[in-house]
Amino acid sequence: MGGRTTRQRKAVMRVLASCQDFVSAQELYARLVADAQSIGLTTVYRALRELEAAGGVDVVRDDAGGRLYRQRPAEGHRHYLICRCCGSSRPVDSEVVEQWADRIAAETGFAAVQHTVELTGLCAGCHTTTGEGEPPCRWEPAHQDNRGEPRSCAN
Repeated sequence: MGGRTTRQRKAVMRVLASCQDFVSAQELYARLVADAQSIGLTTVYRALRELEAAGGVDVVRDDAGGRLYRQRPAEGHRHYLICRCCGSSRPVDSEVVEQWADRIAAETGFAAVQHTVELTGLCAGCHTTTGEGEPPCRWEPAHQDNRGEPRSCAN
């Protein structure tokens, strides 16, 4: 991450590393405050922006267009399948997408091509609890599980 690695930035990285699913900047901020960290929301946004620029996080958008973050694994850029109901996420094999993006870049002469692929669906837990059609639950910024309980980053 560019710039100084301050106590606050280390705290953002620590909390983000404890999250298995994507989280918003506001969620990270709330978790940091609950953990008695002295930090401002602007600092959280700045740290996430720098992590994104450095390739340290994967970013997706929620239904409202908000940005959600997840620490990028050591093996690099990943694509995820995200549950529209509870927000749980799973990395998916995306080698075919990477090959396609590389081929398009080569064929068109473009350089530094970036891409975003977002896959959403219903996880097994949410699909089986709702039966047919879309489930009544919706993924809220507070990340609730399919019982309406808030999920923790450690889940």
